[in-house]
Amino acid sequence: MNSIIRQYCITHSSGDDIYLFTLRNEHNTEVMITNYGAIITAFKVSKADGTTNDIVLGFDKIEDYWSPEYLKQHPWFGAAVGRYANRIKNASFPLDGKTIHVSANRGNDQLHGGYEGFDRKVWQIVSFGHYPCLFLELKYLSADGEEGFPGNLEVVMRFELSENDELSYHYRAVTDKPTAVNLTHHSYFNLNNGRGAIHDHELKINADKILKQGENLVATGEYEDVAGTAYDFREFRLIGEGLMQIDEYDKSYEASKDPVKTTKLVAELRTKEFGICLQVYSTEPVVHFYSGKWIPQVEGKNEIQYGPFSGLCLETHKHPNAVNIPSFPITFLRPGEAYYQKTVYKLISYSSS
Repeated sequence: MNSIIRQYCITHSSGDDIYLFTLRNEHNTEVMITNYGAIITAFKVSKADGTTNDIVLGFDKIEDYWSPEYLKQHPWFGAAVGRYANRIKNASFPLDGKTIHVSANRGNDQLHGGYEGFDRKVWQIVSFGHYPCLFLELKYLSADGEEGFPGNLEVVMRFELSENDELSYHYRAVTDKPTAVNLTHHSYFNLNNGRGAIHDHELKINADKILKQGENLVATGEYEDVAGTAYDFREFRLIGEGLMQIDEYDKSYEASKDPVKTTKLVAELRTKEFGICLQVYSTEPVVHFYSGKWIPQVEGKNEIQYGPFSGLCLETHKHPNAVNIPSFPITFLRPGEAYYQKTVYKLISYSSS
């Protein structure tokens, strides 16, 4: 029988109560989400022997997500990212004849929304329940001027867990002033129950181009073909093989030129050890593959020691730095318009034989 449980965890320094929600379907697939940062803290798959395989990195205690040790080299474990995913060059962009200056938290550039993005906010609980499938809906109002962005931006995020072992999230947002919006979610996947490194994972990305990056990994507006390079994942390939050629992966792959109305398959990840494949579907045109080189040395769930390459990200969003590159998809939102994106994580069995 499916179920959804709300558990009080702690009162945040802001005075807001933080809860942990557990969504469990008929197959005992379980997802745990907190209203702090809209963080997915666990994504557990039930195995035939009665044990579980938790495929995302995270912590057992909610307060560990804001510990100084963790935030010193903040990797955004499992969190919502906004207002703007990835990097904005020189932390500024033109909008309606003005230059908008936003907070520069990564050198001269902005990364993932600034010093305190959506990942460090307590989200309001809108609703949760069972119909048409298990769901949790959260809301955050990003005030006019927050991290330099204009407009009061109201963001609603809805998580759903289906009986087909599909975990999806939907973003919807509206604004009262023209602003820039490009949202994503930042789960780190390790399909081997969160243990070891991700070198033995096989990855496929349905893209033949990556976005060229300049200084500080900022998208320049140009493209590079992946054919014949370490970045070619058009067919399943061991990540470890690529990491023998290059130092890390931190690249945006263009799965389509523009957003699509319905989700399309953009990436697949699998391992032989646990016989599981994670398929990623999205409305978004870019999937950013980050191999987790800069994950800090911290103790995660179940006393597992995390560090470099303990997990990987497949972040779906629009083109980074699009606010400064007219040829990229539009990432401006105006009053009367509605922002929308959807991403689905689907789990299927995988046999290497």
